[in-house]
Amino acid sequence: MLALRYAGLVALTLWVGGLIVLGAIVAPSIFDVLAARQVVDNRILAGAIFGETLRRFHLLSYVCGSIVLLTLIVRGILGPRPIWFAARLGTAFLMLATTAYAGLVVSQQIARVQSAIGGAPSSLPPTDTRRVSFGRLHGLSTGLELVPVLGGLLLLFRELKD
Repeated sequence: MLALRYAGLVALTLWVGGLIVLGAIVAPSIFDVLAARQVVDNRILAGAIFGETLRRFHLLSYVCGSIVLLTLIVRGILGPRPIWFAARLGTAFLMLATTAYAGLVVSQQIARVQSAIGGAPSSLPPTDTRRVSFGRLHGLSTGLELVPVLGGLLLLFRELKD
């Protein structure tokens, strides 16, 4: 049982910690470094680099989310069930579903809008529908990534209290 709990905690930590690092360190660093070095089309390049980084991280997130769910289910079957078992299972499922939606649906919509723009969204007038659409999708993606961060922190807190 300890091994299951450990595997679930490692997966959860990688998932949540990775999201925090991506948002707080990786994305700003990429954009700042390319802008400071005055790279041509720096925002387009930075977006492409971070987009690919996020795409690869989503693959890790799917694995981590599956491990978290699987270890919770097995712990629930083998017993004793963790405290607040159903809430934990629901939270983990919501986290994984949100991540899958962001990674498989929203990211594809962002790619289509970027392709239609053919350049940096910031190069378009603020009222251009493509720029507005990109901004809305970017905000949605960012908001969706908060679900696994907050849910994961809640699950980590719950595990530490047990």
